[in-house]
Amino acid sequence: MPQKIYLVGAGITGWEGFGPKAQEVIAKADLLIGHQRHLDIFPDFAGEKQELGDLSIMLELLKNSDKRTVILGSGDPNFFGIARFLLRNLPKERIEIFPNVTSVQYAFARIKEPWDDAVFVSVHGRGMGRAVDRIVAAEKVAILTDGVNTPAAIARDLIARGAEGYDAWLCEDLGMPGEKFTKTDVRGLLDLKHSELNILILIKTWEPNLIHYPLIGIEDEEFATSKKLITKQEVRAVTLAKLRIQDDLVMWDIGAGSGSVSIEASNLMPNGKVYALERNAQCLGFLRDNLKKFVARNVMLVEAFAPEGLEELPEPDRVFIGGSGGMLEEIIEAVDRRLKSEGVIVLNAVTLDTLTKSVEFLEDHGYTVEVTCVNISRTRGLTEYKMFEAHNPVYIVAAWKESE
Repeated sequence: MPQKIYLVGAGITGWEGFGPKAQEVIAKADLLIGHQRHLDIFPDFAGEKQELGDLSIMLELLKNSDKRTVILGSGDPNFFGIARFLLRNLPKERIEIFPNVTSVQYAFARIKEPWDDAVFVSVHGRGMGRAVDRIVAAEKVAILTDGVNTPAAIARDLIARGAEGYDAWLCEDLGMPGEKFTKTDVRGLLDLKHSELNILILIKTWEPNLIHYPLIGIEDEEFATSKKLITKQEVRAVTLAKLRIQDDLVMWDIGAGSGSVSIEASNLMPNGKVYALERNAQCLGFLRDNLKKFVARNVMLVEAFAPEGLEELPEPDRVFIGGSGGMLEEIIEAVDRRLKSEGVIVLNAVTLDTLTKSVEFLEDHGYTVEVTCVNISRTRGLTEYKMFEAHNPVYIVAAWKESE
């Protein structure tokens, strides 16, 4: 009959870090599995020792093992540890967990910084991908690194995203005789030598965007743009409402122009990602300036003339078409092939021709279409009086497919 499996977390301080119950479980074990540095803590263990290696091989061993088995992990096995793998592949009633102090908890204690408001990210064996999106959205973050996704590699990605406003703590060889804590900034990580056993802690120290500008409703004049070719503030607000923005979505902004919609969308979805497609050379210059000014760290600039370049992007949840360059039907067809289930397409039309074509194309592709006509008038001074000055109407076309 298969025996219980005990996951025991090894603390920072070695043998004395284990509680009495954990020590009792280890003493009664027939088989002790763990990395060599953990096995070395128990030189007098009387049973069999096995170094932790291929998880699939270990799983086969554990499924029908009649040996009383203890698996040693680092800190809390439930915290980016082996517990997730075992709980997913073995009956939970066979597993008992004895957590210990995690390396992250220890690191925060040593740098004397509260950690209850921190975000925890692991790139260890996972790659950076979406992890960087979570990092740039966080005020305080602890990152478990590896030999490829190093502190320097993370720093390069942060610099590329304009996210340098952090104090950085590099915490190395925790609990070992040569443990080391180095405080620097993001650029300082680029050339800093480090041990492979490290944790990176980033604490935000400044953020120019949200201090000076609102999340939504940035004044048109704040954006650098060509001939005032910009989605106006009020139209922008309705457009974003029709996009039904949520925090962690993927959005395409096709014909991004000045980037005003991309920037405000990114403010509303800090854990998401916005791909701003633009090819016009003059617009690109203004777009780069605006992304830098508003620290739009989760907006990725794509120099492409849609529908070119769309196939290389992740599948979108939301698509805004601000400009089509005469390729509206081709763009809608390309978007339709990639749009996720229950996704939303929104486009702005200023001419009846574009309105008619867009509604026709979208309905032909099976979308339910809603059109909102936005008529904006703003007051302007006229001697001691004020009068309204009308802007051209804008037709906001929102389209979605009903879930099958």
